[in-house]
Amino acid sequence: MPTFTVRVTKDYTVFSAGHFITYEGGQCERLHGHNYRVAASLMGELTENGYVFDFVTLKNLLRSICDRLDHRMLLPRENPRLTIREQGASMVVQYQEKSYTFPREDVVLLPIPNTTAEKLGEWIGGELEAALQGRGASNLSRIEVEVEESTGQSASWQKEIPLK
Repeated sequence: MPTFTVRVTKDYTVFSAGHFITYEGGQCERLHGHNYRVAASLMGELTENGYVFDFVTLKNLLRSICDRLDHRMLLPRENPRLTIREQGASMVVQYQEKSYTFPREDVVLLPIPNTTAEKLGEWIGGELEAALQGRGASNLSRIEVEVEESTGQSASWQKEIPLK
């Protein structure tokens, strides 16, 4: 049975967000941000309608996920080098001697260890996969998400999805 691929990357599958990454050896990037671009590819068998998945629906799903991250501070909830706590209407982040305070409403706490493009792609991919499963997309065999931090600098995540 042949497989086919659909891919979407649009001007509105983007988000602007702040972040920083911690490294082994006591290093921490300066707080900064990116204008991220996100693309998604779905591979699988054709449905009875003659497509892998509807482009309009895929674009809307991806846009919805990006909108949840747009104009937010992205914090990795599972980072062992950070202490993150709520303090009133704020989120306080501690890394060694550095301390950051952000308005709670401007923060997205992600269940990842670091806000790298790779881990953001994995999280976005998981959210997209859950949305696809909720729509009964049982013909899919693979999903791929690419997150571009800046022109020419991107990471991708792929996952095989068993056909049901």
